[in-house]
Amino acid sequence: MKLYGVTGWKNNGKTGLMERLVAEFTARGLTVSTLKHAHHATDVDQPGTDSFRHRTAGAAEVVLASPNRVAIMQELRGAAEPSLTDLLARMRPVDLILIEGFKREPHPKIEAHRTEAGKPLIAPDDPTIRAVASDTPLTLDRPVFDLDDTKGVADFIAVELGL
Repeated sequence: MKLYGVTGWKNNGKTGLMERLVAEFTARGLTVSTLKHAHHATDVDQPGTDSFRHRTAGAAEVVLASPNRVAIMQELRGAAEPSLTDLLARMRPVDLILIEGFKREPHPKIEAHRTEAGKPLIAPDDPTIRAVASDTPLTLDRPVFDLDDTKGVADFIAVELGL
């Protein structure tokens, strides 16, 4: 499976870029999965649902299945967070996995950057960032795309990965 990341600081456009890239690559006929890292407590389950009740009762893993989707929730209960490698090993094979976050991991990435967010660029100190998608022109030692140039960013990633 081919991997490519979208990284950057909070509120810099990562999720929007990811969403547009998934749509672009699937429109090109590729199968795409995503993997998102969250630094905060995240819960996709809601209080009161049966699956929530199962987890809070102590289940280590709850699988929720329906005709439309399957959700697997695994409680770490004090265990270490799984590594990116471990998480990728759990995923079904597809043409491309787009990874949001995981900025310290060594896979190739594009950095999303918005000037108004007021955060410095990560790219100058990180060789795994192969390009930047920004809302303002930048002069860097690697390609810079307009943050809204989804086709250009997707073309760049496709060439990088030989897709």
